[in-house]
Amino acid sequence: MVEIGKDGRTWLLSGPTSSYALRLTDQDELLHLHWGPRIALADAEALAARPGPEYRGFESPLDGHEEYPVEGGPRFVRPALSVRTDERRGTEWRFEAYEVDESDESNESDGVELRLRFSDSGLGITLHYRMRPASDVVERWVTLANEGPTLEVLRADSATWTLPEREGWRLSQTHGRWAAESQLVRTDLTYGEQVIGSRRGHTGHQHLPWVALDVEGAATEEHGEVYGCALAWSGSWRIAVAQLPDARVQITGGAGYDDSGLVVLEPGESFVTPVFAGLWSDGGFGGASRAWHAYQRTYVIPDADQDRPVLYNSWEATEFDISEEQQRALARRAAAMGVELFVVDDGWFGKRTSDRAGLGDWTPNPDRFPAGLKPLADDVHALGMQFGIWVEPEMVNADSELYRAHPDWIQYQPGRKKTELRNQLVLNLAREDVQEYLWEQLHGLLSSAPIDYVKWDFNRCFTDAGWPGEAYPQRLWVDHVHALYALLDRLRAAHPGVAFESCSGGGGRIDLGVMARTDQVWTSDNTDPLDRLAIQHGFSQIHPARAMAAWVTDSPNNQLNGRVSSLRFRFVSSMAGVLGVGGDLTEWSDEELAEARDWVALYKEIRPLVQRGDLYRLRAPQGGLSAVQYVHEGQAVVLAWLQAQHYGEPVAPVRLRGLDPAATYECLETGEVHRGAVLLHHGLRTGLRGDLDAAVFRLRRI
Repeated sequence: MVEIGKDGRTWLLSGPTSSYALRLTDQDELLHLHWGPRIALADAEALAARPGPEYRGFESPLDGHEEYPVEGGPRFVRPALSVRTDERRGTEWRFEAYEVDESDESNESDGVELRLRFSDSGLGITLHYRMRPASDVVERWVTLANEGPTLEVLRADSATWTLPEREGWRLSQTHGRWAAESQLVRTDLTYGEQVIGSRRGHTGHQHLPWVALDVEGAATEEHGEVYGCALAWSGSWRIAVAQLPDARVQITGGAGYDDSGLVVLEPGESFVTPVFAGLWSDGGFGGASRAWHAYQRTYVIPDADQDRPVLYNSWEATEFDISEEQQRALARRAAAMGVELFVVDDGWFGKRTSDRAGLGDWTPNPDRFPAGLKPLADDVHALGMQFGIWVEPEMVNADSELYRAHPDWIQYQPGRKKTELRNQLVLNLAREDVQEYLWEQLHGLLSSAPIDYVKWDFNRCFTDAGWPGEAYPQRLWVDHVHALYALLDRLRAAHPGVAFESCSGGGGRIDLGVMARTDQVWTSDNTDPLDRLAIQHGFSQIHPARAMAAWVTDSPNNQLNGRVSSLRFRFVSSMAGVLGVGGDLTEWSDEELAEARDWVALYKEIRPLVQRGDLYRLRAPQGGLSAVQYVHEGQAVVLAWLQAQHYGEPVAPVRLRGLDPAATYECLETGEVHRGAVLLHHGLRTGLRGDLDAAVFRLRRI
């Protein structure tokens, strides 16, 4: 809902529990008024009537108060918009008009959108604000339309978020690296700027493009005000959290890491920034997470009302040494376990017998698959499973037919060494001929066999992001992402029955932008079940279990640390998301296969709760007991892990959340009957003992 003040210069957007208000002054200064608990239009107008900030000493009266600070004039904060022409740099905008676009009956999910239009010497600047039905998430983005002289956009952030004045703030973010993504950290915010981002050409393993702030560190998992922001962009990006000299706090974020240039706009051209979404919640970190999850399941992730299948991926069983009959043998074992989707990973195409060759040649290896992929796909379907494959379309090996034919199709700097990481180079996806080649290859591949699923990988960062012969080569940083999105959108439209997973050496490309075009994401290459608890904990701060792929692999974990863990612990760890299996099933004993079949059956029973339910993080993974709970349609399930038990101490009880206090629940594992707020006690004490143990507890409303 959008309400407009009597003078047409105050705007109030409201969701179920929150409101967002802004005000245009007589000097065309767009000031922030309110973001927080829901207020009435009269409240917003009262805020607008208060005296504005005044000039004091060397400080600008606009800094910390503007909705979208541009470069130019009396401003000293980080500008959200920076442009230049041959004659001048900066912006001096004038307000033109506003529009309110209500969703029509055919597409109510569009919600309500407020558009504010400004102009400066032929450059049109439109600020967009949108709230979806039944959601408190505010989506913000900017459109630049040039009808004047040629100009360069040095920086165009999607939004600047202004927080209310408080005595202090605590900042939450995730950090990490390959195989250690999404490590949650909370620190007190201090004066100056805290900047996170990626200058690698993709979202990166180092940070999810998300931050959250709570007042004075007072928020808990279920109580307190939390402000969060998340960027929908899969290339290089930057989010800056600034505590200004007067203690006000602003969060600015958008595409690109440096301010060295995004795009050149000729007359008649436009540029649209990605969405930078914001959310206020008074339900603590858990309440904020559930609101983000509901928003993504409803408005971001495709077909999120459909549960994702249990998959088997053959990579760890075979690596590059694959054959058609070997894949059939693994498929038979996977089907007997109850797996629903069988995936052939790297090594099925071109001359791909190692990571040194074949990338770019997306046709089946004739020695390994003489008749193509269709016979294997048909056999997998006959076993009652879907069939999937692995691809890495944005990359090429120097030892490939594609590179030999088109060595100029890669990113490179003239006269410089071409850097190979993982023995591969990055295709310049900003080129239209590269885009068309990939479309023809992938469309042909998906048309040649009954393929149901594609694991789309991206295994190296940009290093030599050059484009010889291009007048403005740095545009490839943005155009690569736009081309990726367009290719995924085109493939999904042509093959609506095919699901896609985003992977980038694990969790190197996870954000709201790519998640709008893929059905799930690969959370991390680290499949150690203990390490995964912390990774999944950080991931869950912003993203839902419905998108979080998690595999059960072999023990010892030979991929990373050699840790030994029980099949029970491995399964319960992976059952917290979209369950998959990735071990070498030919080495599993009959007893292990039988136990795995039981775990898969249990997961299918609780899957609607995990993938569609509300998440409650009962205990964080900090060395002892950790647990999560999912609640959906009056039922609940608890997944609990005991990392270590010391001195024979019994496991402490856990109070469950999100249940009807007037209802009665039965724990199916223990037979205990509880009324109201359940204290899970006996089951934990009897079901968890020693180190690296785990258990599942189902609660049924009776």
